[in-house]
Amino acid sequence: MPGIEFLIDRKGRKKAVLIDLKTHKGLWEDLYDAYLAHRRRSEPRESLATVKCLIGAKGKRKARG
Repeated sequence: MPGIEFLIDRKGRKKAVLIDLKTHKGLWEDLYDAYLAHRRRSEPRESLATVKCLIGAKGKRKARG
């Protein structure tokens, strides 16, 4: 695959990958997003309904139309 190279040890095992970020920017963004989601998995969550109420209560919700 162009723009992707593998670092191989003396026994021929793949140990790392080099990714050309100019060529594969979207891939890097996806990997980074997955990393952040994994890292934040134990953070407290709010339901969508709660967030909508909080936004509405602060007067920041814009009317559609």
